[in-house]
Amino acid sequence: MRALRSACMLGVLLEAVVADPLAHVRPLIGSLNGGNVFAGATLPYGLAKAVADVDGQNTGGFAMDASNVTGFSSVHDSGTGGNPSLGNFPIFPQLCPGDDLNQCYFDIDDRKVPYKAATVIAEPGMFSLELLNGIQANMTVSQHAALYRFRFPNKVSKSMSAVRPLILLDLTDLWKSRQIASVSVDETTGRIVGNGTFLPSFGAGQYTMHFCVDFDDAKIHETGVWANGRAGSDTKHMVLPRGFNKFFNQGGAFVRFIPHHETVSARMGISYKSVEQACRHAETEIPDIVNGFDALVATAREQWRFKLGPISISPGLLPDMDLIKSFWSGVYRTMISPQNYTGENPHWDTGKPYFDSFYWYVFLSVLFSGVGLLFISS
Repeated sequence: MRALRSACMLGVLLEAVVADPLAHVRPLIGSLNGGNVFAGATLPYGLAKAVADVDGQNTGGFAMDASNVTGFSSVHDSGTGGNPSLGNFPIFPQLCPGDDLNQCYFDIDDRKVPYKAATVIAEPGMFSLELLNGIQANMTVSQHAALYRFRFPNKVSKSMSAVRPLILLDLTDLWKSRQIASVSVDETTGRIVGNGTFLPSFGAGQYTMHFCVDFDDAKIHETGVWANGRAGSDTKHMVLPRGFNKFFNQGGAFVRFIPHHETVSARMGISYKSVEQACRHAETEIPDIVNGFDALVATAREQWRFKLGPISISPGLLPDMDLIKSFWSGVYRTMISPQNYTGENPHWDTGKPYFDSFYWYVFLSVLFSGVGLLFISS
């Protein structure tokens, strides 16, 4: 009887190994000790890649290195060496001390907050964590846009009124390579649009990226722009140069909300061509900012299942689950890059598929996945 029960349990285990490969994908593998992998939410070959950015090992944006979160951005590379890559236009949620705009933290070194390592969840199509200050961040993506859901803790000011949540946008990237950028915020809708010119993390030349950020139905208290730690609500547009010598100008835009529920959602569209195309991507791919999060995650997971579906494993009698996880995680990583930039090349448009971000890391992922398969099947 005991042998029969053990055989049944083993059968269930083997069925689980074969049934859903996503259950064995671990996006956090390689997010420490120089792995430089992208651990956040992406579609197969997706342009949009959303994750928390840290001030530690941040070549891929996030690392499990107990460092501080500086923002949440929507484009990243994975597995590269050298300087941090992309991480353009991060947004950052906070509750201003005393509910006073002048007490908010805008510059990177002032606003950064540690994250709670035990709260980090990384799965195909979704990434989430909680900051030490109690703000929870969940994110998912479409092909050219990202959807963020921030949950704020209940706090009151000295006047016993609820503290108004603030979300800022920073005209920077992970490498602080911005040359010049512009931003505008609509005082009625809260929409933030703009663009910036940046340097690649390695190589020559420069590139321009455009963005379009919309928020859910949260009521707006005030909007404005900020620069070098100071914010104001009188100005709604700003052009930000790089700065002089070693001084790097920091700046962007912000929106403060009237508390009406604990969650504020933000949608960011990205384009290498124009602000209009960035907004069009966001509106078309994520039409429902308020209620679309779970459906977007489900769609992402289905796309990953479709891509991984042609591969199957016939494990031995006692499968090594660590090897199973390593194998599926490696296969998953072969489809994070290159990235599908079809229709996004600002220099030419042939109407044919165009992919970018070809790195040696992709081929290394294929190699390690193959080695894992040899061990599993031996």
